[in-house]
Amino acid sequence: VDSGERKLIVAEDLVDELAAKFDTPLNVIGLLKGEALVGTTYSRPVPNNAIPGDASVVLGGDYITSEGGTGLVHTAPGHGQDDYQTGLKYDLPPFSPVDAAGKFTSEAGADLEGLPVLTKGSEEITERLGDKVLLSEPYEHRYPYDWRTKKPVLMRATDQWFASVDSFREDALRAINEVEWTPSVGKNRISAMTELRGDWCISRQRSWGVPLPVFYHKETGEPLVTDETLDRIVSLVEERGTNVWFELEVDELLPDTISNKGDYVKGTDTMDVWFDSGTSWAGVVGQRSELGKSDDEPADLYLEGSDQHRGWFQSSLLTSVACRNKAPYSSVLTHGFVLDEKGFKMSKSLGNVVDPKLVIEGGNNLKKEPAYGADVLRLWVATVDYSSDVRIGPNAIKQVFEQYRKLRNTLRYMVGNVADVPKEGSADFAAYDASAQYDTLPSLDKWLLGRLNALEVECYDAYDQYQFQRAVNALSAFATNELSALYLDVAKDRLYVSPQHSARRRSCQSVLIACLNTLPRLLAPLLPHLAEELWQALPYKAGDAFSSERGSVFDLAEPWTR
Repeated sequence: VDSGERKLIVAEDLVDELAAKFDTPLNVIGLLKGEALVGTTYSRPVPNNAIPGDASVVLGGDYITSEGGTGLVHTAPGHGQDDYQTGLKYDLPPFSPVDAAGKFTSEAGADLEGLPVLTKGSEEITERLGDKVLLSEPYEHRYPYDWRTKKPVLMRATDQWFASVDSFREDALRAINEVEWTPSVGKNRISAMTELRGDWCISRQRSWGVPLPVFYHKETGEPLVTDETLDRIVSLVEERGTNVWFELEVDELLPDTISNKGDYVKGTDTMDVWFDSGTSWAGVVGQRSELGKSDDEPADLYLEGSDQHRGWFQSSLLTSVACRNKAPYSSVLTHGFVLDEKGFKMSKSLGNVVDPKLVIEGGNNLKKEPAYGADVLRLWVATVDYSSDVRIGPNAIKQVFEQYRKLRNTLRYMVGNVADVPKEGSADFAAYDASAQYDTLPSLDKWLLGRLNALEVECYDAYDQYQFQRAVNALSAFATNELSALYLDVAKDRLYVSPQHSARRRSCQSVLIACLNTLPRLLAPLLPHLAEELWQALPYKAGDAFSSERGSVFDLAEPWTR
């Protein structure tokens, strides 16, 4: 296009928009495809002796759009993933004249060295451009920001250490198929991520962490890492811990077989924390005899959020397969994230965090912020579909509390109606054994025992599959619909009107005892405090409440040995 003062090359779709911004008519004098410009050289608007020769036009990727700008963009292979890929394609060096503090180095130019890139450095470069700048305006676009400081993140290319996944990728995919994934969609997620996984960057530039045991030649920068040097560091770490790398000098860290120790310096890189946590199968499962696992046995279960398919689950899988050709876990369970009642992510800065301690113990004003106890919070967890993100707030807790209160009241009513039953194990107690008296029981009693047995099967199967919501629904439906609304309502006359030791009343009590013997075990994984309270309140059990003779609901061998 011709602006009257100069000729410009811009994207065809942006001609009218740019003419309005420049407040100058732009006359189109010719059209050409972007690929026709490839190889064209141009002089850099800010000369830099660190990069010899003129710059060359290359063809960018689909990250270049006509939503703003001119259609031509600056490519910096040392400062962004998209630009880096373009640089690989056209053999452009990953030039990065920025140090770890976000300031220009001497490669940017002597006058720019030491200036912060995002502030004074950018201002200085803009000033140097002078009248070469066609237009300066605020431009809103996607850019990474640090979640804690809310400040922009400056990306730069640095030397790193990588672990290649190619040699054992197929073994990792095979191992994935041998693991039980809950929910099952997790298998597809981690399989796709592993299949597309590139080389793993295992080094980080942090002042804390597990050090990478690499030495570098002072003059050439050539790394020194051999079996001998690694064995030496391993023996020192086993004796003194990972801080030995920072505490000892180079001549103390290197083995005596290295004659020129003074020519080397310690590396400052630390290990990627995902590598640290990803080897917990070796540092935890394999090292603790109390877990009952041998060194090569997998953990029973890995439990974490759904974002860990690319994090802990994958790093654990890759390290384990690389070292021993098997997955580090037998099963993996993933869950969503807890959001506030409106569906927003919880954040201290937003003030929308639901404090579990506040739910359990209550606030300063117990009328406004009542103490619900740990069981109510646990019940809320069990009632939601954890496979996706869930919401929590005062209203959700109140609803769950009502569900808990109804369940507890039903159990109290049942306990109160077996207060006169003989102690378990006595001769008289045999008459209250529903299984022994089954053939003579009324049809209604048999029906409820059948429903109780079905409930037991349903809950055990739900627990085996980590389907806690299903177990809660089954328990709640049994207590509310089949017990409270039907059986107990119909049985009132037998419990209140019939003579104390009559067969009608005794058969009803035997059914209640069967329920009270079963329900604590089914409730214990979800509501341990209620289950234990119920167990200790059973009047027909041996011993006093909380005595060694009475024991605990958690002393029961079944179903915990299943």
